[in-house]
Formats: sequence, structure tokens, C-alpha cells
Amino acid sequence: MQDRVLFLVLRRMRLPLLVLIGAYSVAVLGLTLVPGLDGAGHAHHLDFFHAFYVISYTVTTIGFGELPYPFTDAQRLWILLSIYTGVIAWFYAIGTLLALLQDPAFKQLIRAARFGAKVRRLTEPFHIICGYGDTGNLIVQSMTRRGMAVVVLDRDQERINELSLENLGLPVPALCADASQPASLLLAGLKHPWCTGAVAVTPDDQVNLRIAIAGKLLNPSLKVISRAQSHDTQANMVSFGTDAVTNPFDTFADRLASALHSPDLHLLFQWLTARPGGPLPRRLDPPRGTWILCGYGRFGKSVNRYLQYEGVPTIIIEKEPDKTDAPEGTVIGRGTEAVTLREAHIESVVGIVAGTDDDANNLSIIVTARALNPALFTVARQNERDNAPLFEAASLDLVMERASMLAGRILTLIRTPMLAEFLRLARHQNNEWAGMLVERLRHVVRGRTPDVWAVEIKAPRAAAVAAALSEGQEVHIAHLLADPGDRNRSLPCLALLLLRGEEETLLPGEPLPLQENDRLLFCGHPEARSRMFRILRDQNVLGYVQSGVLHPDGYVWRRWARRND
Repeated sequence: MQDRVLFLVLRRMRLPLLVLIGAYSVAVLGLTLVPGLDGAGHAHHLDFFHAFYVISYTVTTIGFGELPYPFTDAQRLWILLSIYTGVIAWFYAIGTLLALLQDPAFKQLIRAARFGAKVRRLTEPFHIICGYGDTGNLIVQSMTRRGMAVVVLDRDQERINELSLENLGLPVPALCADASQPASLLLAGLKHPWCTGAVAVTPDDQVNLRIAIAGKLLNPSLKVISRAQSHDTQANMVSFGTDAVTNPFDTFADRLASALHSPDLHLLFQWLTARPGGPLPRRLDPPRGTWILCGYGRFGKSVNRYLQYEGVPTIIIEKEPDKTDAPEGTVIGRGTEAVTLREAHIESVVGIVAGTDDDANNLSIIVTARALNPALFTVARQNERDNAPLFEAASLDLVMERASMLAGRILTLIRTPMLAEFLRLARHQNNEWAGMLVERLRHVVRGRTPDVWAVEIKAPRAAAVAAALSEGQEVHIAHLLADPGDRNRSLPCLALLLLRGEEETLLPGEPLPLQENDRLLFCGHPEARSRMFRILRDQNVLGYVQSGVLHPDGYVWRRWARRND
């Protein structure tokens, strides 16, 4: 990148520099040819060195006297011509340089060079976030809040400017560039030794596809997470090994279906994937019966497919059924008018989904439907984050806000990949199992959404436990769940999953002995996490929760303990 900057400067300054050099050359040559007089009145010609010396300080208008002898009139006349010629040449060169510095292309090149230098200086693991829209913004904010480094690419300069004004807590290198271009991704550190993943969340499926392809071809070990709104693109991404592909419409439809057949499991998903420390979401109990589905685009098709899978009959309202391949029996209209809703038998249905791509229409559908049937279970799609206050005021039972849902899903994959594995296994459990776990969790989270963290039994993050195991000591899960301040009390957290090689154990029991390289997933109150890491790293703390004996730490305390023994 520095080479491109230097090349552009030299190319744009070539003519001004030639003019300047030419002006100096003619002035120096002329001064050596114009005769002068020495102190004795004899003819004298300046050599090239003295001529260049005199021209250098006179053409730059410094003025330093006439050397080595007072000039003749002819020499002074030549000096005058040289000064005016040289000043014009300097103005031309400086003007060209200033124009170059104001050139948008040159500015972009400078920004890219600075961005590349910042990325090269990163010395900790980081992710490349491609796209700084609503979803990208939420991901970057959440990751930087947790101290995770990110690099941002977006093709909109205004978004990059907004990012630079935000208080993110960490410096975030960002560049306005087309992330679908491999050169942009390489500049953002795609092959950087500390780059651990790339996230493609632009609003364009084809751009996300190109980012995923570039990521897998240029750095196969990189974890690539991408957003896809069409099933074709999703299948294409999966075909070449994209690590995770998230379709916001399918994700929401899947959760709605989950709330229908297993409300406690749905509640568990909500608690574990929500931002830690927030209010606990309430349990949803969508009624079974006929539903009205307004809008049969990609979102409507996904919701309809999952509801059909759950055995829930639907009545579809679509204004352009021919273009969307709506099924027979579709009511033609938007659903914003009472007559259309009555035609869909609004009085006898139990739920309605306002799923068009227009927020005003979706709110209008809900308000009109409630006036005709106040007992309806209401679900609406929110397309713009700025409209959040309107949807909150509407007191809907469920809102599909694409950016928040996508960001939550992607953050789960980035921060705690084991949580995604746990959720996959939990889907195969019944609602009673989920209800039992929800009740256990309710007792430890103290009314706030839980934090979720993973632990691997190996140095350096679990150095104390790994050392104890290598010495033949037994360390149980119960030891990790004991309070380092009083081992008779338990930390406010639960063990959700144990991975031992290919073996997966849901809700492992506390008496289970640990082995080196075990991976565990915990959830609970945020303060439990830091206390547990004291046990994992500090041999004295581990010894206390194992035996109840607290060995003194530090030279002074050890001496004091030996004297008292």
C-alpha cells in the first residue's frame, strides 16, 4: 500500500518536478555563462557549485548577498529572471501537491495505508466484520464491550464515520472498502496470524457469498460466518464449507415453531442467547389453532413452512399472490383493511403474523386485527431498528427484529461455540427437561439473564487444575462450582455440557471427575465466572476447595506459617 502511495505521488508530481528542475538548471547554467568581475576588476565566471549555491538561496527568495564578488548588472538581471521563473515553478509544484492532497482517490489511498498499518500492528486475536449496518453495529459493540478486537469493512463512508465517533472502549480499525474484493479482505488481515474469523453481514447475499468464498480459499483455517437471506445462497455457502450460515427468516420461524411445541425450551434458548445482565424474558405460550399470515415473501414462506411442520393451519393474505407463488385460497390484499381480515376469518383465528417488508403496514395490520379480535396472539416483523419505539408501544407478543436476532446468533457462534452445540443437543430434549433446567437456572441468575462461558482443562487458562490432574489428584466438577471464599457454598452457576473427545454429556453431574482437555460449558451469574477462573488458575484456591485447607501464599505468609507450625 505504501508503494502505491509513493507511485501516485511521483506520477502526479512528475511534471511539476521536471519544471522545477528545468528552471533551476537554466538559471544555474545562465549564471555560469554571464560574466562578472572579481575584486581586482578582472573578468570572472562563477563555477557550477557557486552558481547553484547562489541560485538556491535567491530563487527561494531567501536572499543571502552577492558572492563571492558583487554582481555586475548583467548578473543581477539574470538573477531577477531566475527568481521570477523559479517562484512560478515553485507555485506550480506546491499547487499540484496541494491538489493531490485534496484528491479523494489519494485520500482513500492514505486511509487504506493507515488502516493496513493498524491491522498489521494487531497482536491479539481479532475478527473481520464485513458490513457495519444494524447487525454489524450490534456485533462490534458487543465484542468490544467484552474486550475482543475487531476490524471493520463497509462500503459506506458515512457508516465508517459513525463508527469513528462511537465510544467502543477499544480502537477499531475501519475502512470504507468493498469487502467482496479479495484485496480489501487481505488488507483487513485475512492472512494475519492473529485473525481468527470473518463475519459477512452485508445486506447483499452475493457480496456475502464472495466474502465467504474468499475467506475459505485464501485462509482455509479461518472461521467464516455469513448471513444469507435466500436458500440458494445458503446452500451454496454450505457446499464449500462455510462454518456457519445464518438465515434470519428461518431462524425466527424456527423459534416461533419451538415456542409452539416446547415453550420452556424456547424460553431456555432466549435466556442463554440474550445479552448477559438484562431482564429475564418471559415465557411465550402461542396458542394452537388457525393463524393468519400477512405477506408471503421470503419471511412469510419461512414462517408458513415451520407452522405447517407444527401442524398449525394458516390463512395467507398477500397483495400479489401471482408473483410470490402463494398457495390456493390466498386472500388478496395487504391485511391493513378490515374487509381483508374479515375475509380471512379474523374473528375465529388465534394468532396473526404481520410479515410484510413495510413497518407501517405491519403495525397497521396489528392494530386493525386487534380491533376485530382482541384475543389474538400478535407477531410482527420489524424491518428498521429506528422503529423500535413504535413496536414497543404496540405491546406485541413477539417481534421479529432481524438485526438483533442475527447479531445474537452470530455472537453465540463467536464467543461460545459450545453454546451452539448445547442448543443443538437441547433441541432433542422434551419440554419437561427444558422446564426443569429453566427452574434450576432461575434460582441462580437472580432475575437477570445469565452469562455463558466455556472452560478447557489445559494450561494456561486452567493451569492449576491441569497441574493437579497431571500429579494424579482427582478434581471434580463440584470443585469448580464451589465458592473460593467458602467452599461450603456453591457458585451461582450450572454446568450445561461436557465434551470429552467425541463424547457429549448434557448437564454433567457435580461428582464427575475431570480429565485433561475436557471442555465444559457453564452458565450463571456473571460474578461466578471470575470466581471460577480463580479456582482454575490458582493452586492454593484449588487446594482449598478440594481439602478445605487454605495454604498460605507468598514468602512472608509461608514464613509466618512455618513459625507457627
